[in-house]
Amino acid sequence: MPCRAARRLHQHLGRRGIFLLLLGIGKTCFGIMWLTDPPGTQGLQLLTRFCDIRHWSWLWITAGLITAASSILPVGRDRFGFVAALIPPSVWTVAYLTGIILGEYSQGLWFATWYLTSHVGVIMWAATVPEYSVPPAPRRARRGKGG
Repeated sequence: MPCRAARRLHQHLGRRGIFLLLLGIGKTCFGIMWLTDPPGTQGLQLLTRFCDIRHWSWLWITAGLITAASSILPVGRDRFGFVAALIPPSVWTVAYLTGIILGEYSQGLWFATWYLTSHVGVIMWAATVPEYSVPPAPRRARRGKGG
């Protein structure tokens, strides 16, 4: 029974929907982490100048919920989930790059690169992936029994 439910969910969501659901859950959990037990904010001074990092955690939580909710939308209408997913890592990237430029956080280059590649880059790539499946590889012709 659980396998049948998983197959139905997979069939309903499709590849893009599953990606959005997983991404949304991850972003929401990341935001909850920043809300409940925030790590150090070194390199994020651009953000903490405006408000506490716990307030910024709601950006991750809200974007995660929008991203996850967009997973059930048909292809084309799910773009709001991809846009929402891009916002938090883009904001964090800008904050870390600003920290580098202002000389506040020399390691910010590595965090900015990580957010740009593993978050922004992957999300932008996934947004272009078509929903239809790739056709299976052609099968080799079987040899007859005749001699």
